[in-house]
Amino acid sequence: MLDTTQAEKVIWSPGSNWAQWALLECPIFEAFFGGARGGGKTDGMLGDFMVHANTYEMHAAGLMVRRTYKELVDTIERSKAIYGPLKWNYNETEKVWHDPRGARLRFAYLDRDSDAEHYQGHSYSRVYVEEIGNFPSPAPVFKLFATLRSGAGVPVGFRATGNPGGPGHQWVKARYIDPAPLGNVVIHDPLTGLDRIFIPSKVDNNPFIDAEGYKQRLRSSGSKELVQAWLDGNWDVTLGAYFDCWDAKRHVIRPFAVPKEWMRFRSMDWGSAAPFSVQWWAIVSDDCEVEGHHLPRGCMVLYRNWYGMKVGEPNVGLKLHAEEVGRGIRDREKGDDIAYGVLDPSAFTEDGGPSIAERMGTGSDGKVWFKRADNSRVYKAKSRGNMSGWDAMRARLVGDDDGHAMLVVFSTCTDFIRTVPYLQHDPDRPEDVMTDAEDHEADCCRYACLSRPYVQVSEKPKPEDVSGYAVLHKSTEAGDWRTY
Repeated sequence: MLDTTQAEKVIWSPGSNWAQWALLECPIFEAFFGGARGGGKTDGMLGDFMVHANTYEMHAAGLMVRRTYKELVDTIERSKAIYGPLKWNYNETEKVWHDPRGARLRFAYLDRDSDAEHYQGHSYSRVYVEEIGNFPSPAPVFKLFATLRSGAGVPVGFRATGNPGGPGHQWVKARYIDPAPLGNVVIHDPLTGLDRIFIPSKVDNNPFIDAEGYKQRLRSSGSKELVQAWLDGNWDVTLGAYFDCWDAKRHVIRPFAVPKEWMRFRSMDWGSAAPFSVQWWAIVSDDCEVEGHHLPRGCMVLYRNWYGMKVGEPNVGLKLHAEEVGRGIRDREKGDDIAYGVLDPSAFTEDGGPSIAERMGTGSDGKVWFKRADNSRVYKAKSRGNMSGWDAMRARLVGDDDGHAMLVVFSTCTDFIRTVPYLQHDPDRPEDVMTDAEDHEADCCRYACLSRPYVQVSEKPKPEDVSGYAVLHKSTEAGDWRTY
């Protein structure tokens, strides 16, 4: 773009970056820009608003957010390099730019739903969200859509940037990447009637940095998978997966008729604003071959799953009341002989009335009852007799010495398959899962695994060593698994 006061001096331009040109000229309401590192995402956002301000002047109003204010610092500094020479005025207190013709751009942070409430009643013609994958839930982001309106008839639009990875990886991928993996295809949303588009941009599109040098630095910064995701924009790569033992070929099985003699139980993680998860499990009674899989005795089979998520909005709950959920569970397990159910302990809290667990029982006419699940997540030194939740789940995913998984899921349990393999380590507590990710299916599975802990030993253990465990011992004589 040209400085209007000094036409001969170019302050900022996309130059030969065709991806930024595509963004600036994009007429689609919602655009996701980037998908890889080094593609000039921040400049694209700042440049887009500059064009918008030049076009609509005093009627142009923008809001640019990141999840924390700290993350905004670099964006603000870059904006000073672009807008400052154009004689725009920046208010440090309000974090707002004003251009000489009346356009304004506000910087702010957006961590959770309550932050989005601060913008109720605001009107913007452009909303920008940088690094949208840092948001574990799309809920606060979607609330900003309500601020996109213009009394002057200015065409409004939403723009976002991001890379693979982060707590919001799955919902971002589902919204922008899966419908058109190569990008530059208009995606029509039948629920809202609005259009969106993914505009891919990689380091090779950015003429203003040393692309080869940047690639070398990326390649030296981490694993092959990490570099593939950051450099190539590969959204199918699992970055820093907590359950790096997951293998769809081992753990996902086509549905089959579960034998009636197999014991069945259910597990549940409660949620209202966030999704709830109900999982129905069957325990293999004897070694068998099913759908090309060898299922050892004691293997847990996830044969049914109810995930209470709002359609098209990952990590956003249905907000059903407990009685409705209880009836839903009752109706789904007609014909099943459920031995027991385990539920998130927080659902048993009585706060001036019956607990969620009790209300589900009442709503189901007494058909659905639970006991408190073991909610341990990681190993604690003071709990030497107990296996941690994630260890119990990992032990089953790893399976026996012969490579057979002790936990498999039906291919119809799509939300489990969509979320669990992509969960990441908590950067502040590496032995735990990142808790602000979409971890509800994993939590539900953790409760199930702790209700039937699996421990592999080479010799028959002493009784005092296995208190509270369903220990499987491989007999060297019989060659089969026996429970002690």
